[in-house]
This record gives sequence, C-alpha cells and structure tokens, in this order.
Amino acid sequence: MDWIERMNGAMSYIEDNLTAEIDFKTAAATACCSVYHFQRMFSFITEIPLSEYIRRRRLTLAAADLQNTDIKIINLALRYGYPSPALFKKCTVLRPRRRGRQEFG
Repeated sequence: MDWIERMNGAMSYIEDNLTAEIDFKTAAATACCSVYHFQRMFSFITEIPLSEYIRRRRLTLAAADLQNTDIKIINLALRYGYPSPALFKKCTVLRPRRRGRQEFG
C-alpha cells in the first residue's frame, strides 16, 4: 500500500466521522504515521490545515441540512460539534433564525 492509499484511508475515516469526534491519532494510524507528520502531509496535499478542513466540511454539511431538512438550529449545531447556536452563528454569515431553504437556494 503506498502513501496515497493510506492518506485516502485516513480521509475516509475523517469523512465517515464528521458528525462525531475525530481522533487525529486514529487518522494518523490509518495513514501509518505520527499525528505530527499526518497533519503536515495533509496540509501539504490539501493546502489547508486539517482542523480547517474538518471545520469547513462540517459547515458544508450543516448548510445542506439547513437547506434540505427541518432540523432545529440547536440540534444541527450539536450534531456538527458546536456546543451552542451562538458559536454556530459566529462561524457562519447568517443569523440562525434567518436560515432556511430560500437563503441557500
């Protein structure tokens, strides 16, 4: 197995766990390297830090859920790792009360 396949395995782990806590040690072990080297390789390949990638992916999924479901903002914030709607609001452009299907279409 070459390093690209190992990195793809780590990416699969990350993508499969976006609604849960992502353990960097597990991702790094999947890529057969230390957490330090995994984060450096990830940043080199994607041109963004691992934590920023995870944050962006979670926001993308949250936006899709806001557009396509009737989930309450508090539940959505908790699902994607935000401890409160206030923090979710801080990480997004629109206020939670104004979010809805029409604003993402």
